[in-house]
Amino acid sequence: MGLGRLRRIRWHNPAPMNRPSPAAMHRLHRSDPVLSRALRRLPPYPGFPDGSRGATHYEALARAIVYQQLAGPAAATIHARVCALSPRRRFPRPEELLALPRRTLRRAGLSANKQASVRDLASRLQDGRLRLHGIGRRSDEEIIEHLVTVRGIGTWSAQMFLIFRLGRLDVMPAGDLGVQEGLRRLDGLRERPKPDAVLARAERWAPLRTVAAWALWRLTETKTP
Repeated sequence: MGLGRLRRIRWHNPAPMNRPSPAAMHRLHRSDPVLSRALRRLPPYPGFPDGSRGATHYEALARAIVYQQLAGPAAATIHARVCALSPRRRFPRPEELLALPRRTLRRAGLSANKQASVRDLASRLQDGRLRLHGIGRRSDEEIIEHLVTVRGIGTWSAQMFLIFRLGRLDVMPAGDLGVQEGLRRLDGLRERPKPDAVLARAERWAPLRTVAAWALWRLTETKTP
């Protein structure tokens, strides 16, 4: 949930980019003049997912676990080493991963905690406790509730999946430090607001809270104190 985490996550998906309509953006601007001024200074909302073809939902979640709490280059190296353990040169399928010795994964760079997390993900997919096929047809709340049953996937990771993998437009990751810092700058606060305060402030931004969150992330990149 730290600052800069947004840059280290890419959720590849064959789905088209999901962007709000001009009418919806107009309503967002009218709902909050302060946010509106910030949005006018920022580039247009890019929309997510990015439309590229690549990983499955499983591979994307496994990648997110590998990348947690690591700098981008180090995480990319470890992820590539684990992918090299599969004949497909992609993240090992659930059955492949579960068959790999722990020492092999450790040599690839996966810590004991991350091994436990990716193995739990693979195990749940294999025995049916976790179902990712058709998950995009579920509500945001249902998806979060489903994903957080996996070791190593918390609410924040599930929200990032909603935004960057599924392109959901009304997600507010209130526990994200970047969002909190962005709101501090937006409203000229002395301290970062707590999650409850972020959620209360974000009510007026529905149903485009993802767009507002993206703007708050962008505001952390400015030189404003």
